[in-house]
Amino acid sequence: MHLFDGHYGGMHFIWWFVWLVLLIWIFFVPYDLPYTKNRKEDPLRILKKRFAKGEITKEEYEEAKKILESDN
Repeated sequence: MHLFDGHYGGMHFIWWFVWLVLLIWIFFVPYDLPYTKNRKEDPLRILKKRFAKGEITKEEYEEAKKILESDN
């Protein structure tokens, strides 16, 4: 009798690997992938991006952030 008997070695190992990679992809890949604009961006996220790009100053960012957070 062989150690693996053909059940967990050879081609069966490749299919286990494929299923493992698929499960990891489903559960651990961030769903905020680039080029996916189908979900609505919230105003605070847009504000953070504008500040990070340098489009607005720190004072403008903090003022707008206070306004957005007070609306909730």
